[in-house]
Amino acid sequence: MTTAEPIDAVMTVPPSLSDAARAVIDTPALVVDLDRTDAAIERMQRSMTERGVALRPHAKTHKSVEVGRRQLAAGAGGLTVGTIGEAEVFVEGGLDDLFIAYPLVPLGPKARRLRALAERARLGLGMDSVVGAEAIAAALGAARDRVEVLIEIDSGGRRSGVAPEAAGELARAASDLGLRVVGVFTHGGHGYAGPEARASAADDEVRWLTAAADSLRARGIEPSVVSAGSTPTALGSARDAVTEERPGTYVFGDRQQVALGSIAPDAVAAVVAARVTSVSEIGHRFVIDAGAKTLTKDVPAYLAGHAAIPELDAVVARVSDYHGVVEVPAGVPLPEVGRVVLAVPNHVCPVVDLFEGFTVVRSGEIVDTWRVDAHSRSG
Repeated sequence: MTTAEPIDAVMTVPPSLSDAARAVIDTPALVVDLDRTDAAIERMQRSMTERGVALRPHAKTHKSVEVGRRQLAAGAGGLTVGTIGEAEVFVEGGLDDLFIAYPLVPLGPKARRLRALAERARLGLGMDSVVGAEAIAAALGAARDRVEVLIEIDSGGRRSGVAPEAAGELARAASDLGLRVVGVFTHGGHGYAGPEARASAADDEVRWLTAAADSLRARGIEPSVVSAGSTPTALGSARDAVTEERPGTYVFGDRQQVALGSIAPDAVAAVVAARVTSVSEIGHRFVIDAGAKTLTKDVPAYLAGHAAIPELDAVVARVSDYHGVVEVPAGVPLPEVGRVVLAVPNHVCPVVDLFEGFTVVRSGEIVDTWRVDAHSRSG
């Protein structure tokens, strides 16, 4: 299978939702299976513990104080977030050991917010430029000794981060500004390129993080944290010089992770419950009340459609803002208007951010509702 050949075969086994629960659920709803979520948390924690690597899960996937508490209770050493806004929410919820894994440049109002955070939390900050280091130092002022700084490395994702050999020079500049540099981090984002990319991306993380750590040592800075991060590469890069992993999506899973081989087909813990609102024999299709503003438009090259509906062996082929158009294979009966179906999203992280809460289920029955506490906190 290559990235040039999208797969539309349904590979996922969504959580169950009873007829009684489907009758009362207000769609579209983000449904989370608590048993599967807890199993994913325990499984990843056990894998990291066996490898002697610390786990600092990325909370951008779930954005939930409750889920974060469960990860910490299972043994995680802290949480990762992507923004100051996410950090503020988790600190307010009492989860105050956080790493903002982003090349921060805290200018304007963010300077004040960062300083306030530093006075309330055990905080790690990412950076990849001298300008960022200067802005962090100025924002923190006398609180700079309360914060740890990590240099971001580009290990092949071609997003943010410096070349590994440049890490030492940047770390020295940050240290000269009074910042406490404790290590290096990277994101093996190129592991998302396709099922065949995971192993090589993990190798890249290990190789370039090792080189970056050596670059810090050459400038007189001993790294205590060497941090890798992505669900597809986590198990492959948790070795050698790497001391910490920051996967996020593993906690809920999605269609993409199943296609990549990162989680099992029956481990997907979060789905969107949607209601059939229109049925047409023209094109043998129907419409659900989950469109782009629910499922997003995230379609990797190796998947066909915006989500899968396994119970009907179908995919959401097209989306408008509030319409998901589902094309049903020939021979499969069209559902009746009003039926509730479960859609497995391609990429769960942005889907979660579009909801204010989770509907929590066990064994197909609704048992609770949780807030998406850091919903829309993108800055």
